[in-house]
Amino acid sequence: MAQKPNDIVEVSQPQAAVLGIQHLLAMYSGSVLVPLLIGSAMGFSAKQMTYLVSIDIFMCGVATLLQVHANRFFGIGLPVILGCAIQAVEPLKLIGQRFTIGTMYGSIIAAGLFVFLIAGAFAKLKRLFPPLVTGTVITVIGLSLIPVAFQNLGGGDLSAKTFGDAKNLTLGFLTALIILAINVWAKGFLHSIAVLVGLVVGTLVAGALGMVSLTPVLTADWFHFPQFNYFETPHFEWSSILTMILVSLVSMVESTGVYFALGDITERKIQADDLKKGYRAEGLAIILGGLFNTFPYTAFSQNVGLVQLSGIKTNRPIYWAAGFLILLGLLPKVGALATIIPAPVLGGAMIVMFGMVAMQGVRMLQQVDFTQDHNLLVAAVSIGLGLGVTVTPTIFQALPKTLQLLLGNGIVIATISSVLLNTIFQHQRHPELAETAGLNEDADDGKGHGNA
Repeated sequence: MAQKPNDIVEVSQPQAAVLGIQHLLAMYSGSVLVPLLIGSAMGFSAKQMTYLVSIDIFMCGVATLLQVHANRFFGIGLPVILGCAIQAVEPLKLIGQRFTIGTMYGSIIAAGLFVFLIAGAFAKLKRLFPPLVTGTVITVIGLSLIPVAFQNLGGGDLSAKTFGDAKNLTLGFLTALIILAINVWAKGFLHSIAVLVGLVVGTLVAGALGMVSLTPVLTADWFHFPQFNYFETPHFEWSSILTMILVSLVSMVESTGVYFALGDITERKIQADDLKKGYRAEGLAIILGGLFNTFPYTAFSQNVGLVQLSGIKTNRPIYWAAGFLILLGLLPKVGALATIIPAPVLGGAMIVMFGMVAMQGVRMLQQVDFTQDHNLLVAAVSIGLGLGVTVTPTIFQALPKTLQLLLGNGIVIATISSVLLNTIFQHQRHPELAETAGLNEDADDGKGHGNA
């Protein structure tokens, strides 16, 4: 059985429901971005786009339930939210435009099956992820999300004339200040919903400034029901399948970092069996995404900061969040309410949340003895490479598309670099540790330094 931390604070069902809404709002914009981008590229009509966004939100809820409700076969049982994998956007657009929409969904189903089948083998790589590696990767995850926060802070659209104007910046920083003020001076439940209060107040202020449009709510349908193969029957083509398998491997690496971070926050040691069930849940979610004509799903790192910030580490709010996502997916008009939050308001909240993710990685790195030069080099080089690729993703544009897909992701680069460098140094200096280091457990040198 998974270990339960002694300091987990239980909340009432009404409080958990409010916390669930906070989690939903934190991930909503990032998740609906995927269907909006792919649907636009495929030339979907307004009616098709409405269905695509709604069914995507519905499946986010289903995917989250598969992950948070652990059983013998799948589900990691951590307070994790699943959403659309943003790294799948460009590959899926390419597949859909080069082949058919059915080929796009066939590749998703095949990739989900691949993830499910290799879950056990991938989980056995846990010895490659001591605190030095996991802390480095999680730090890069948080820092690589900061540019997304700042883009939203400026208004969302880099090409817009109003990007970065005083109104957007004031609104975004006001939201961040509200969240900070509540965290510093509020106590109890109000403290735990600081992000939600910031989003609501920020949106109300934006509404008073004429920056909120209710058009998405007014034009949305009241109800719809999910359908298998709504757009097209899946078709299986080998190069498309291979492409999505590579994307899925990238997502598995990112999800692994999320599992480590949440395990550290909730004081639960993640074992290989936990990872296996977590990967299986994602595999099932991806398969269902293909069958319902939506997208691949993966653990959302932005919600990690929310767990840390709220101090509520129980799974109860995640069940509520999943239920709300399913409900919003069935009621498009209600679901559209979450889309009226202005980008600067989201950006202000994201700065705080994503910064918390990065600091969670820094906290994990405190276990590491940085008086050892090889530990310092692993972290320094890997963080440098990960952030470098994030800032300049076109650095590998001369390479084949497949390699660009892998190397153009800063989180993947940081993971590959930290694992390889740590393994090389570990075998040179401490060969006896090669088979014992793992996950968020200390792999120390006998002095309690958390040496890798």
